[in-house]
Amino acid sequence: MTEVTKGTEEKTAPAKGVGAAATVTAPRTEATPGRGAALRVDGAGISFGDFRAVQGIDLDIPAGEFLCLLGPSGCGKSTLLSAMAGFVQVSEGSLTADGVPVSGPDPELGMVFQSSEALFDWMTVHQNVTFGPRMRGRSRTEQNRVADEFLGLVGLRHCADRYPGQLSGGMRQRVQIARVLANEPGVVLMDEPFGALDAQTRQVLQQETARIWSASGCTVVFVTHDIDEAILLADRIAVMTAGPAASIKSLYTVDLPRPRDESDPAALRLRNQLREDIGEEVRKAMRDQGLDDQLDREANGA
Repeated sequence: MTEVTKGTEEKTAPAKGVGAAATVTAPRTEATPGRGAALRVDGAGISFGDFRAVQGIDLDIPAGEFLCLLGPSGCGKSTLLSAMAGFVQVSEGSLTADGVPVSGPDPELGMVFQSSEALFDWMTVHQNVTFGPRMRGRSRTEQNRVADEFLGLVGLRHCADRYPGQLSGGMRQRVQIARVLANEPGVVLMDEPFGALDAQTRQVLQQETARIWSASGCTVVFVTHDIDEAILLADRIAVMTAGPAASIKSLYTVDLPRPRDESDPAALRLRNQLREDIGEEVRKAMRDQGLDDQLDREANGA
C-alpha cells in the first residue's frame, strides 16, 4: 500500500495465485487510444450555502481511463460527477478537462443519467441520437452516419424508428449512451445508469458498457454504490468518505485481466477490501446520525 497525494491510499488488487504486490500479465482489453480527455480535480470543494457537500477532492484521471466513484449513499458521488459535467460549480479548488477549466456544460463532457426519462419521448431513437449533431449544424449525411455508428455500437440499429416508450428500460439506457457518444465527447460521466434495472438486464449492460468503452476510447467516470459493478468495470476505484464534507478516502487499482471473472481469487480479495473500507464509512455515518444504538437494540430484540 503506497501513500499518494494528500492522504489518498493507492491499493493494488493482487493477481490470481501470486503475492499481493504482483502484477497481472494476462492480456487486457484496453480502451481505443486517441479520443479520451484527461480530467484533473485539484483541492475541489462544493458547497450549497452553509452545507459543504465535498471537500479537498484530488483526482488525476488519465485520458482513456475508466474510474468508478464508490461510497456510501449520500456521500456526494453524484454531486462531484455533476461538477465534472459542468452542472455544478466548485466552490474552491479547480476542475479541468485537458487543462481547460470546466465552467459549464460542454459537448466534450457527456452525461448518462440514472433515469431514461432524459430521452425525448416525442422523438424516435434516431432523432434522439442525432439531436446533438443536429443542434451543432451537422449535415443530414453526417447525422445519419453518426446514428448508424453509435446505434450499431450499442446494438440498436434495428430500433432507429421506434420511440423510447416502445423500448425496454435496458434498451432506453443504451439509447442514452448512444446519444451521448454521438457528440463524440472526450469524457463520459455515468450516474448509476443501471440502478433502476433488474439484475439480469443490469449484468448485460455492465458487460456492454465495458465493450463500448473499449471501442470508443473515451474517459469514463462511473458513479455506483455496487462493489461488484465497480470491480467489473473500473481501471481504478475511488472510495469516498461518508458525507457531509466527503473526500476521497482511498484509490484502488484494479489490476485484473478483462473481461473480468467475479470468481477470480484476486477479485474476491479486492471485494472484501472494498467492503471493509466502505463499511467503515457506513458505520461512521450511522454513528453521526445516532442510528448505531438503535440498530444494536433491534438486533438484540430490545
